[in-house]
Amino acid sequence: MAKITGKTEAIENEESATFEPSKAIEHVRAAPEQGVEQAKEAFSKLQSDAETTQQAFESTFEVAKTNRNEVSLKTIAALRANAEAGFKHLEALVAAKSPSEFFELQAAFMNNQIDASIEQAKTLQAVMVRAGEDLSKPIKDVFEKVLQDLRAA
Repeated sequence: MAKITGKTEAIENEESATFEPSKAIEHVRAAPEQGVEQAKEAFSKLQSDAETTQQAFESTFEVAKTNRNEVSLKTIAALRANAEAGFKHLEALVAAKSPSEFFELQAAFMNNQIDASIEQAKTLQAVMVRAGEDLSKPIKDVFEKVLQDLRAA
């Protein structure tokens, strides 16, 4: 086998000139340190995000409790108003002097109850819509913050 003298010596000299064992050891030592530092940063970010999410859920549960109470009070008020109207109507029916007056009272009561039921439904709907918005706001805010953080990264 023939040996090419000029080229192999030049390659060996170039490799030995660029390779320094002390720098390689520094790179090998720095890699785990960087990994540990990145893991600490990731854990810190995860912990912060978990705390933010927990606060959002706590806020949501508090809002849910408040809205539940409001819906319950509105429902009880509607039921009470309907019961009182029913008793007043019953008293008026008992006092009716003729069948025509009886049917006239009944028709008027039905019209009034339909109107009252529509108003009660509108009130409850408004409360429920607001409750839905209030309930979703904390989670929505956290979600939007996470998306902004992801876009920034």
